Amino acid sequence: MIAAVALESLAGTLRASRGLAAKRDIGLATARLGISGASAVAVGDDCAAIPDGDGYLLLAIEGFMNEFVAGDPWFAGWCGVMVNISDIAAMGGRPLAVVDALWADGTENAAPVLAGMHAASERFGVPVVGGHTNLRTDRGQLSVAILGRAKRLLTSFDAKPGDRLIAAIDLRGRYREPFSNWEAATDAPAQRLRGDLELLPAIAEAGLSRAAKDISQGGIVGTAAMFAECSGVGVAIDLAAIPRPDGVALERWLLTFPSFGYLLAAPPVNAAEIIASFMGRGIAAADIGAVTGGSLITIGEGGATAPIWDVADAPLLGCGPKALI
Repeated sequence: MIAAVALESLAGTLRASRGLAAKRDIGLATARLGISGASAVAVGDDCAAIPDGDGYLLLAIEGFMNEFVAGDPWFAGWCGVMVNISDIAAMGGRPLAVVDALWADGTENAAPVLAGMHAASERFGVPVVGGHTNLRTDRGQLSVAILGRAKRLLTSFDAKPGDRLIAAIDLRGRYREPFSNWEAATDAPAQRLRGDLELLPAIAEAGLSRAAKDISQGGIVGTAAMFAECSGVGVAIDLAAIPRPDGVALERWLLTFPSFGYLLAAPPVNAAEIIASFMGRGIAAADIGAVTGGSLITIGEGGATAPIWDVADAPLLGCGPKALI
């Protein structure tokens, strides 16, 4: 059990984390562009969801830190495809195709990035259909965009007070040092990866949940804060309930970006069925806390709690119901 003083120290570490701070950069962009969760196409979700016929087109893009592209170029290419696919799944959708924009200093430096993208494209069964390439720059840079489709959405805007917060994370992996990326996909068979991703649209289409978010660089707590902001709610997280690999320190795990990791909000009556659907495929899943009224994100264990963030006082994305733009 975590002592009260240690819990406060952990809360301070999470508040000061680079991943959480980076999410505040999004708020500057949304304010300058004059967009928010209340825009015609809501912004602040894992993807833009554009009504189209009897469903939705899903559009998303990811850019990658230069040091990541330079330090692990093959994996950066792989992640360019993988994390975009994860964003589509988080919305209850299925991916259609990706495009990329790659800058590199010559063909030799571009090769491992392209090889990683190609490997992920084949493994996940999502084609790379175009993009832009510049091989005459002084450094490697990468961004990748994706198009998908959903019949029924999971969104960041539909968590309700009284819902349970569920975490589903594939623990069958390892850290891809030196970054805090928990890698559980590159060795997994294609059939398993594709089947695991199908769980999210199946949950949406069965009406078990309307709200989900992909666990990102902000980690579990940072992602919960963004989720809460968009939905106009608070979240109380039980640290002891969070699925965690053996031998991994709690502090590092809370700041980790898993290759397969999602938060879902659902009515209590549906929580057990959602958890069982992930567990049935060997993915760790658990009820890790409550969606509450208000706007405060807290962590706790054994009756002790510590505040992390109040998204009403200090918005991260600027995309909540009361966003000031």
